Amino acid sequence: MSGRMELVCPAGTPATLRAAVLAGADAVYCGFRDETNARNFPGLNFSSQEMAEGIRFAHGNGSKVLVAINTFARAENTDLWRKAADTAAACGADAVIAADIAVLDHMANSHPRTRLHLSVQAAAATPEAISFYAQAFGVRRVVLPRVLSVQEIAVLNRAIDVETEAFVFGGLCVMMEGRCHLSSYATGKSPNLNGVCSSPEAVSYVEDAEGTTARLAGFTIDRFGAGEPAGYPTLCKGRFTAGDKTGYLFEDPVSLNAGSMIVALKSAGVTALKIEGRQRGKGYVTEVVRAFRRAVDAAESGGDPVEIDGILAGLSEGGRQTTGAYRKTWR
Repeated sequence: MSGRMELVCPAGTPATLRAAVLAGADAVYCGFRDETNARNFPGLNFSSQEMAEGIRFAHGNGSKVLVAINTFARAENTDLWRKAADTAAACGADAVIAADIAVLDHMANSHPRTRLHLSVQAAAATPEAISFYAQAFGVRRVVLPRVLSVQEIAVLNRAIDVETEAFVFGGLCVMMEGRCHLSSYATGKSPNLNGVCSSPEAVSYVEDAEGTTARLAGFTIDRFGAGEPAGYPTLCKGRFTAGDKTGYLFEDPVSLNAGSMIVALKSAGVTALKIEGRQRGKGYVTEVVRAFRRAVDAAESGGDPVEIDGILAGLSEGGRQTTGAYRKTWR
C-alpha cells in the first residue's frame, strides 16, 4: 500500500474530540446523541450543533471527522436514521460509517459526495461481501472485524479495491460484530439496535462482608473480594461456573494492543488504524492517541519501532493486553 496510514481516534464528547485532534489524530469518529450509533450511553455523543462545531474545529486543525451511524434502523422509526445521515452530511462530515443497507442506500442516493465507510457492525470479511457494498453503494472503506489474522487481511486486500481499516487498541468483543445477542437477552437492549451493550440502568452492585457482587439485569456477572476493584458487569466478560471450574467462560477482560503490529498491518495493505474507546475520557484518549501517533510516525519513517505496550498497560482492561487474532495461532 502506498501513502501514509491514517490514525482514526475515538471521541465520545466534544471535549474528547478536541483532545484527540490536539493529540495527533488524523481522523476522529463520533456519533449523535441517540440510538443511531453503537455507543448510545448517557452523557456521551453529540447534538447536531456540537457535531458541526466539532467538525469545524477538526478541519481547522487538519483532522477529519467520521460520523458513526452504525446501528440498524428500526422498522417503525427509520426517520431517525435518515435524519442522522442528513445532519452528518449537512455538518460537513468527511465520511459516514454505516452498516444498515437502508442507511447506506440513503447516503448513496441523497449525499453521493460524502464518503461511505462500512462499519465493523456489518461484519464484512470476504471479498464477495465487501465488493457487494462497494458496487451497490460506493463504499470506499471497510472497517474489518477483529477476527482476521494479518495474513488473512493481506489476502483480502489483494482481492478488493476498497480501503481497509483495522482496530489497533481498545476493547475486544467475543461476538462477531453485528451479531451480538447476549446483552439484549439479559437487558432487552441490543448493541446492534439500541447502541447499548450492558446498559447502565441494568447495572447494580451489592456489597456484603465478603466483597462486591456485580449484576446485570438481576444476573450475577461477577464477584469481587473485599478491596478488589469491581469491574463493569459486561455479560460476555463475566466469571461463571461450568462443571467444577469457575472462570471467564466467554472472554477474559483484556484489551487489544496491536502497537507491535503496525508495520505488519501496513505491509498487509491496511489503510487506517482505529483506536476503540468512545466511552473513555479526555485523559485516556490523549495518552493513547499520543502513543500511537509516535508509533505510527516511526513506522512510516522506517525508524526504530516505538515501544508502547508498557506505556499503555495501565489503560488496558484488567491491566492485560493481547494482539488478538492478528497473530492467530488457532483454528
